[in-house]
Amino acid sequence: MHHIDVGQADATLLIEPSGETMLIDSGDWRQGGAGVIDYLEDQNVDRIDHLVATHGHADHIGGHDEIIEHYETEHNGIGTAYDSGVATTSQTYERYLDAIEDHDVELLVVEENDHFEFGEADVHVLNPPAGDSGSDLHYNSVALSIEFGEFSYLTTGDAEADAEQRMVDEHGNNLETDVYQAGHHGSSTSSTAPLMEQATPEVAIISSDYDSQYGHPHDEVLEDYADRGIDTYWTGVHGDVVLTTDGESYGLETQHEFSTHAEDLLEEKPADDDDQASLTHSTDVATAPVAD
Repeated sequence: MHHIDVGQADATLLIEPSGETMLIDSGDWRQGGAGVIDYLEDQNVDRIDHLVATHGHADHIGGHDEIIEHYETEHNGIGTAYDSGVATTSQTYERYLDAIEDHDVELLVVEENDHFEFGEADVHVLNPPAGDSGSDLHYNSVALSIEFGEFSYLTTGDAEADAEQRMVDEHGNNLETDVYQAGHHGSSTSSTAPLMEQATPEVAIISSDYDSQYGHPHDEVLEDYADRGIDTYWTGVHGDVVLTTDGESYGLETQHEFSTHAEDLLEEKPADDDDQASLTHSTDVATAPVAD
């Protein structure tokens, strides 16, 4: 499970022992998928069997169009694409859908209680909720529980407190996990107490920039991880974070060595200045939105 360092964005590559692959998100639109494609090439990935878009923000699907184009024309293609079904009007999202259509890639809209097999692993969809759940991208962010033998992994995209509470209410013990990819880049809008108390992860992996304009990961999240004794990996400090499991035990390797104690990461984190604290999030659909 390769948590690729893509700055203030998300991209996670999973390779099952049979060689079957899954890519969850693809980095920021400014990168255009280039860094992710390079990483996939370094891992000798010649096909993406499962391509997941947790939601339509440009820091999660920023490379989808170029990755689809690259694998459909240079390699063995894309198997199936998965989406929350909540559209945006950004050029990034439109290019992604155009690539799906141009190359006739199967696109499935997923909702809670859906399930698909990933080699010998089982993938359970915990979010978005079934039925009409509105147009909020974060509330409808695709959340997956992946089980491989006795090992479990939880990833929730940018699901925030309301979606986390709904998942706790609806899925309870199914949220228990060994490893948790921190929601919303380590923002305090996610990793809320109800979810953390139900999930009880041993390890959390945060994907965000070292000097994040949003202050990710937020201090209170790192403080909470420290209080819970969660080993914490942060791409902004550790670089690429690779987890390997045989279905029983697991281990992690990082591109850069640093402590995995959350309190040490908190001390390492750049101090938020007044300018960062006052930043507001704006969206320009004429160019492409940048989502925190």
